[in-house]
Amino acid sequence: MLDNMLLQKDFLLQLLVLCPAGFLAALIDSIAGGGGLISVPAYLMAGVPPHLALGTNKFSSTAGSFTSSLKFARSGKVTKELLKYVIPLTLIGAVLGVSSVLKINQNFLYKLVLVLILCVGIYSLFSKSIGKEDKFKGLTKKTIILGMLLALSLGFYDGFFGPGTGSFLIFGLIGIFGFDFVKASGNAKVLNFVSNITSLLLFALHGQINYLLGIPVALCMMLGARIGTSLALKNGSKLIKPIFITMSLGVACKMLYQMFTS
Repeated sequence: MLDNMLLQKDFLLQLLVLCPAGFLAALIDSIAGGGGLISVPAYLMAGVPPHLALGTNKFSSTAGSFTSSLKFARSGKVTKELLKYVIPLTLIGAVLGVSSVLKINQNFLYKLVLVLILCVGIYSLFSKSIGKEDKFKGLTKKTIILGMLLALSLGFYDGFFGPGTGSFLIFGLIGIFGFDFVKASGNAKVLNFVSNITSLLLFALHGQINYLLGIPVALCMMLGARIGTSLALKNGSKLIKPIFITMSLGVACKMLYQMFTS
């Protein structure tokens, strides 16, 4: 009886940590990506073992990204004629990434990604025009090919490694198609959802999801994603750009810290 009471108390304490963290992570992630900076450490802080933390976080965050993707799509801030080309490549890339995770030297990739994401954050910080206006003028053969390569490579990267995927997607979509931050975030969120759900299925097959924790956190993340997307749609690039820069540099700082403390 006493053991059951203690277990229930621990479970409630875990939810007190995870539900607010999940809400905040999804709110930020739906605006500019990088929510994993908040949600993954929250799972670890709540005492969830690392592999189970990653799988359960993927479960709850996929619910949030689905909510955000749907709201962006309904608002007309996704480019359907582009997505039909790039979604299959994102899916293929994610499967290849998960399949290759044990075959490539992650230390090399870690350093490469750190340099790239620092460049993305710093460039965005000092560029006054990036993502400010929607300069999309339709698809061309060149931009379709570049978009498919972006989707394949970042789908692979998300399945294989992950940190900064949202930032790279937004930056790449702005660079290739001339989207503003709002439209880039909407399209990036759909692609991120595709790679998330692919990874989620693999975590589920390996039994690495705590549904008892994951379901209530997923509900909080769906609420956070809904509010965050509404804020992004209402306030546009003036809200998204500073959060995008903050989260990009935040991912880089976290990676630097892990590199020097591991």
